[in-house]
Amino acid sequence: MKYLVLASALTLPLLTGCVVAVGGEGKSDYSSSWERTHEKNRKAIANMEIGKEYQRVINKLGTPNFSELVKQSDTEYRVLYYATNSIHSDGKTTKDECTPLVFKNNQLTGWGEHALEQLKN
Repeated sequence: MKYLVLASALTLPLLTGCVVAVGGEGKSDYSSSWERTHEKNRKAIANMEIGKEYQRVINKLGTPNFSELVKQSDTEYRVLYYATNSIHSDGKTTKDECTPLVFKNNQLTGWGEHALEQLKN
């Protein structure tokens, strides 16, 4: 038993090691993952068509990073925000890093800041 404790004490420092990052250009798997997501979202949004149904957009892009809903009289407005560009390197997505998609009565009416501004007027 004494030899086991002694052997453990002597080999413990040898078991420590270093971590080697593999992936090239100093990018972690995490950053590559969000960069791929942003690129996928940008491509999908660039190929969107006005009038596309809300559920079809959700099926294509998945769950948005943020969403908002407003109903005025008989008109329902939805805004979905999808991450498309990183501004802050804090690991959190904010609305200013997203592209808004604007829906009126479940039909896509536009995307981007200009479309969002039109909704506010």
